[in-house]
Amino acid sequence: MKLNVTDAAGKKLTAIDVDDAVFGIEPNEAVVHQTLVAQLAARRSGSANTKSRGQVRGSTRKIRRQKGLGMARMGSNRSPLRRGGGVAFGPSQRSYAKKLPKRMRRLAIRSVLASRVAEERLAVVDELAIAEPSTKAIVSLLESIEIGRSALIVTAESDRAALLSARNVSGVGVTPADTLNVADMLAHRTLVLTTAAVRRIEELWGGERASGRPRPQPVAAEG
Repeated sequence: MKLNVTDAAGKKLTAIDVDDAVFGIEPNEAVVHQTLVAQLAARRSGSANTKSRGQVRGSTRKIRRQKGLGMARMGSNRSPLRRGGGVAFGPSQRSYAKKLPKRMRRLAIRSVLASRVAEERLAVVDELAIAEPSTKAIVSLLESIEIGRSALIVTAESDRAALLSARNVSGVGVTPADTLNVADMLAHRTLVLTTAAVRRIEELWGGERASGRPRPQPVAAEG
């Protein structure tokens, strides 16, 4: 399939051929959902922690005898029923991370990219042409290619000038292709890719990696 390429001023330049295995597949919404849930779960700190009755400090001596006083039974000061005692069924430190197969993670990224192409919410620019940080340059770029303020700009490599330019524009993010992920793409309405970013994405998730089958190793000649 082909994608139209424009310059920073919004002028159409040409159309480039892209890998159908990345930008032209049938999106798998179930895999996208699973990947998003796993990614958001991994962001949770899981640092909430309480002490049980066996972890708090205090005497284990029984406060009063079991019978004969006409009062309720009472154990030690560590009981959750007493002030300063342990917490019953309280939270403890844990990891919320979920593991997903590599093929599922790759399929989820390709599915989001393909759905953005199908919905006409993906734009390709020749280059950003931002030499120095400039918020005005980012705003002008988005206005020129007729994209709203909810956009994720993807570059081939880390671009400090573009990152600093976009940080003051609400709803706009910048990320290199190597760190592209499902949560960031779904958090923005439109994707803006440079031509070099498209080729990097195809290198990362297209070709043989899209099929998930390793390349067969050549057999050494005998003799």
